[in-house]
Formats: sequence, structure tokens, C-alpha cells
Amino acid sequence: MFGLNPRDTRFLLIVVFLTLATPLLLQPFPESSGLAQFNAGYPDLMQRFAIFGIFAIGFNILFGLTGYLSFGHAAFLGVGSYTVVWMYKLLGYNILPGLVLAMVISGLFALLIGFISLRRSGIYFSILTLAFAQMSYNLAYSVLTPITNGETGLQVYSNDPQVLMGANAPTSPHIFGLVMRDSVQLPVGDWLFTFNIGYYFCAIVAILAFYISLRIFRSPFGMMLRAIKTNQTRLNYTGLNPRPYTLAAFVISGIYAGLAGGLLAAMDPLAGAERMQWTASGEVVLMTILGGAGTLMGPVLGAGFIKYFENIFSKINDNVLHAWFAFLPDGLENFLVALMHPFVGKGWHLTLGILFMLVVIFLPGGLIEGGQRIARLFRRRPDSDSRHQPKPAPHVGE
Repeated sequence: MFGLNPRDTRFLLIVVFLTLATPLLLQPFPESSGLAQFNAGYPDLMQRFAIFGIFAIGFNILFGLTGYLSFGHAAFLGVGSYTVVWMYKLLGYNILPGLVLAMVISGLFALLIGFISLRRSGIYFSILTLAFAQMSYNLAYSVLTPITNGETGLQVYSNDPQVLMGANAPTSPHIFGLVMRDSVQLPVGDWLFTFNIGYYFCAIVAILAFYISLRIFRSPFGMMLRAIKTNQTRLNYTGLNPRPYTLAAFVISGIYAGLAGGLLAAMDPLAGAERMQWTASGEVVLMTILGGAGTLMGPVLGAGFIKYFENIFSKINDNVLHAWFAFLPDGLENFLVALMHPFVGKGWHLTLGILFMLVVIFLPGGLIEGGQRIARLFRRRPDSDSRHQPKPAPHVGE
């Protein structure tokens, strides 16, 4: 099914189910509960899970399969965002033309950067990609201001052409009339579930992106990329030139990043140079390593993990902490609030950094390795079970 073997087909169907059921799965606590702070089933955060999952999936094709560490993928993220907003300004708010063009332009930009950067490998490749990303950021911020609008950021104005903008067309990003920001809320007891059009569009795109990456992983092309990562020198001795394969992986990865940047502009019709900063490139590296580089689901888990901390733990301030510990004596309450204060709110980076160090030290394979270890603990081995079963009594005469 879908060109996959039965095991991968089951895996894909599980991913599809979990993705489509995300609005339910990320809303485990009732609204009246103090733990509702940890719910993540609201549209903005769910869309970021899907978008940065796409970004990390594409980066994993380059880094996880070939071992080439790029610090410049934020450049493609920014190019995708600028392209989609320009399509808003020129054509209209339908996001589909912008997304298609974002992938094309990001792919061409990745072809140019990859053709130059892949002349080197290792740390030299990483430095080259970082240099290109910083050049792109500075160009967008202060040089190409007629195209990028510089520090203010590119946005849509009332005097823009928008030649395909009909009289009754929505005045915000949409897909053939379905407005991205529109939602349907379903109250069930004390729970409130939100089903957002923008999230489900991003989710469908993410499922397609995951399916393509799965096909790449299982293809002869993916095997070549793994061979490059394992021992590129030995591959050269066989007479095969690895450069076309690494360049193709770089371009595919750039297309994924441009698609993610375009979807960010579908959430909010604004594009700024900050999306091209080196910190955005470093973030996708953390996502991939934290989840498990070279695995299929690892980058998605890493993206969700980091975005969850960024959006949930950053909102926990002293007032929330005091509400949690209000049942305690004042002295103990203030002590616990003071103890937790550096790790939440503006200090969420500290908590994430500590967790990242723990994962790297104890789970070198990322969160996926942690899940595999837990699965092994609960997996019952038939051979070990048979040793504890009583032997059947011998028949008479044996």
C-alpha cells in the first residue's frame, strides 16, 4: 500500500491517526483544572508543531542520512516566507500559488548554495552554510529593503495589486475560500476541543512530507545517502561520485524548509528577516538531535518537544506558580516559587538546556532511543517466557 511494505504502511497509518487526532490528544486536562496550563491543543501551537515538524523532517534528510551538518537552513525558511507574502501582495490571499513558488525558489536557492558549499565537507561545510545564512539575513535586513521591507518586515497593504482578489474573497490567508484562522470548538464536559482549518491544512501537508521522506529513506537513493554518511572515502573507491547525491539531498532539504517558511506565512501574513537568523538554523539542529537524527519520527518529536517548551513553559510566571502552591504555608509557598522561578517563564531555555544535556548524555539516539528502551522493558520475549513455564509431564513409557 502506498508503495510501502506492510510494516511501513502500518507505521504511516499510525502517524496519520496521531496527526489528525492531535487536537484531542493535546487537550488532556479539563479547562477548570490547574493543569490546563499544560494543554497544547490550541491552533497556533498545533500549527507550529506541524510546520517545524516539516522543517525538521527536511533537515533530517540532509543531516540524518548524509551526515552533513548545515547551519544555514534558516535562509530557506525565510525565502519561503517572503515568497508567499509577495504572492499575497501580487495575486491574493490564496496560499496555494505562494507555497508552490516558495518550494521552487527555495529549491533553486538551495541548489546555488549547495553547489558551492558541498565542495567542502565536515566543519568547513557547516561554516560555509552558516556564512551564506548570515549573508542572506543581512541582505534581507538592510540591503534588499525594496523586496523585504527591511527591519519592519514584509506585509500586505491595501494599495497592493492583488490582481486575483475577488470582491467576496477572504481578506486573510485561505485555501480556496477556507480561511486558515477559522476554527470549530467542541465542548465536551469540562473539555473544550478546537478544530482549526489552518492546523488541518498544515497537518495534511506534514503527512505528505513525512510520506515522501519515508519513501526516500527506503529507496536506493536513501541507501546511497547512508553509504555517504558511513564511509564516503570507501564509496569513492567504488567509482561512484557522491556529490550529485549530496547536492540532491541538500536541495530536497531546502525545499522542505521553504515549504515550512511558506506555511509560517500562511499562519500570519508577515515575513521578517529574523526567520533567517542563525538561531533559527541552530534550533532545527537541536530538534533533529533531540528527537533522534537519522530516524523517521525523531525530528518530528524533537520539533514538538522544543515548541512545547517554548510556548507552554514560557507562559508559567510567578502568578501561576503561586496559584499552584497556594494550599501550602506562605513560607513554603514562597520558597517553592523562588526555587522554580529560574526554570520557567523567561528561563525556559535553562530547563530545555538541562533536558537537552541529559538526553545527549543518557540517550545519544534521542527521544526515539528512550522510547525504544521503554518498549524493550515491556516487551515479553517468548523464549524467556518459555523457560519459566512448567515442563509437561512425560507420558507413561517414556
